[in-house]
Amino acid sequence: MKFKRHKTCAKTVINSTYPGVKFDKDGISNVYWDFQNSTLPKWQYGSEGRHRLARTIDLLKKQGKGKDFDCILGLSGGLDSSYMLHTVVTEFGLRPLVFHVDGGWNTELAVHNINCLVDKLGLDLFTEVINWEEMRNFQLAMFKSGVPHIDIPQDMAFIGVLYKFADKYNIKFIMNGGNISTEGVQIPLEIIYWGTDMRQIQHILRNYGTIPMKTYPFSSIFYHKVWLLLFKGVEVLKPLNMLPYRRQTAIDTLSKEYGWKAYTQKHFESRFTRFFEGYWLPSRFNFDMRQIQYSSLILTNQMSREEALAKLEEPPYDLETANQDFLYVATKLGITEEELRSYHQMPKRSYRDYPNLNLVLQLGERILSFFKGTRRGGAY
Repeated sequence: MKFKRHKTCAKTVINSTYPGVKFDKDGISNVYWDFQNSTLPKWQYGSEGRHRLARTIDLLKKQGKGKDFDCILGLSGGLDSSYMLHTVVTEFGLRPLVFHVDGGWNTELAVHNINCLVDKLGLDLFTEVINWEEMRNFQLAMFKSGVPHIDIPQDMAFIGVLYKFADKYNIKFIMNGGNISTEGVQIPLEIIYWGTDMRQIQHILRNYGTIPMKTYPFSSIFYHKVWLLLFKGVEVLKPLNMLPYRRQTAIDTLSKEYGWKAYTQKHFESRFTRFFEGYWLPSRFNFDMRQIQYSSLILTNQMSREEALAKLEEPPYDLETANQDFLYVATKLGITEEELRSYHQMPKRSYRDYPNLNLVLQLGERILSFFKGTRRGGAY
């Protein structure tokens, strides 16, 4: 799976396949300048950040006194959530409710990594298994719609269960592994649309779904950004943004302490996401997610631009694995390879082709950014 060359940013590896990218007279992309002017000033990970985190954790512990848990943490088995769990328990002495959402696509490596962590740390793991027929129905509906953001069913399940667990156990602090260090470049809306636009999701399910979604943990942005935040007092804390978080240090630490094993690419702890980011997006929508991941590491001085360019010369994963995953995804979803291939070859559509709340969500993002300093994408 080779891709033709495109104009590439002189500072990162963001290229002309990134929707909306612009280059200045020096060949530097607006994505680079957005990081320098908007993201970097918000990133306080030195001694000041650590002191701020310590103060917040002291408050968190006081509020959690006498309770079984003082915070809640979702564990996917990926690097960010794994290192976050290690850090808040071993360095800050927190007692998190650790939960995992099984959407049916865990890799064996993810299961191994999760078990290694919770066993050695002596923690209980709560696992929520999503109704497979509903997950399958949702994912097939997204394929049939033709949009690029077919990973929404998994993402929404993880988020929906997280917030419902926090509400159920009256936990006021949610630990989130989002971070600027490895996720500082924003994914374009054309590729990964709002995962909580219920108007669009309901429309797609009505038109392409085949069964009622009776138990699926839907979660609108109004529920977790307005109701839980403003009325229930639930706060999201991103500790990795207040610490000197480095990808390779995290890998080395987890490997040494727990026997944790690294993935070949970010987000590859899910077999569906591996297929989505490694094959579906590059081959159907001509978009390689690695340009975002590597550019984030370049901007945070964890990878050289030359190394990133060399890596991008190779496919996201080898052809044999891609073929195996194509067959696996089709079989898991209960369809033929021919049917899955027909979705791959159908006309491309975007979120704009369906009813949506994009304008409302963008306004909400601006308001939250003003008051809370947050931004779409989860890095901060």
